[in-house]
Amino acid sequence: MPLSKECPARISRLQEQLLRKGLDGALFIYPIDIYYFTATRQNSTLWVPARGEAMLLVRKSYSRARQEACIADIRPFPRSKEFASLFEGENKIGMTFDVTPLQQFNYYNKLLPGRDFVDISSDNRTLRSIKSAWELERMRHAGAKLSEVFAIVPDFLQPGMREVDLAAEFEARMRKAGGEGYIRMRAFNQELFMGLVVAGDSGGGGGFFDGAVTGRGMSDASPHGASRTVIEKNQPILLDYVGVIDGYCFDMTRMFVCGKLDDQLQAAFDVSCQIQAAIVAGLKPGVIASALFAKAEQMAGEAGLKDYFMGVPGENAKFVGHGVGLELDELPVLAQGFDLPLEAGQTIAVEPKFVFPGLGSVGIENTFAVTESGGEKLSPLSDELVCV
Repeated sequence: MPLSKECPARISRLQEQLLRKGLDGALFIYPIDIYYFTATRQNSTLWVPARGEAMLLVRKSYSRARQEACIADIRPFPRSKEFASLFEGENKIGMTFDVTPLQQFNYYNKLLPGRDFVDISSDNRTLRSIKSAWELERMRHAGAKLSEVFAIVPDFLQPGMREVDLAAEFEARMRKAGGEGYIRMRAFNQELFMGLVVAGDSGGGGGFFDGAVTGRGMSDASPHGASRTVIEKNQPILLDYVGVIDGYCFDMTRMFVCGKLDDQLQAAFDVSCQIQAAIVAGLKPGVIASALFAKAEQMAGEAGLKDYFMGVPGENAKFVGHGVGLELDELPVLAQGFDLPLEAGQTIAVEPKFVFPGLGSVGIENTFAVTESGGEKLSPLSDELVCV
């Protein structure tokens, strides 16, 4: 099993970081972090000492964790006194504060009184951002499956159907292709159901979602994605979907139109593709992430489109790409203020988009790997606008 080799290597890299920070170990309670290091997502707590073997304490399901996990020391979650006895002499403990609710922190602080808990959120996310050859292969597979579904959209897209009808057709096929549906996001207060379909002005408004395009959604309680809006001829139709296979996310956007796209929108779509090409050329180790966003924003400005770049005017997102992997919002971020260098093996969804109130949204998105020669596109599908 590939993960039987992957997980020990991941734990070893984490332990190197713990030693550098002078920590005795790290305590993980967030499910996808635990999966990353152990290959099981069962309800459990993971202890990784700076030296020695990791230990998984399982609440449910212990039997399944025993079958799935790639570490040897797996135990039922103990009672409070027994839990404390496992950590004698462990005083400086790392935790991922970015995803640890205060209630949970207080619980573990009570179980382990007097310990010094240290935030290792950035260390953990940075470690996870660099994908192994095995992970890259998983992402290529997800990209191929998602591309297959995008490629057959013309078979079922027609004017007169609603956005939600098109979404349902796409999502059903993605599920049959192996899509798991789980879109994991680390950021607080973000929600996403597989992806979105927006047509015409339905894609020309703002919204809570931390991205360029939100959509109207089905209600004010679910204000994201496809709505009951009817798709008409000559409208821009933007499909932005995440395919998740073997836990790994793959993010893509493609443009469609039933008829012919407005000249202004066509020009903006062409600029999106030009911006993507410029960014992809810069997806090399050592390049500063924020510089790529600045380049994208500059190109949008030179085309006279800066006000519409990455969102409704006045509500523009200040990024043009984001890391993807087991979560949709991993590091790095091609964003204003993210001044860290890229590293080989990072996987980034590049998504230059324009939003025009009253007209709709246009753009492109693909997932790339950072390599010495620039971004490697991890899916086979053409970027071209599809006219139906």
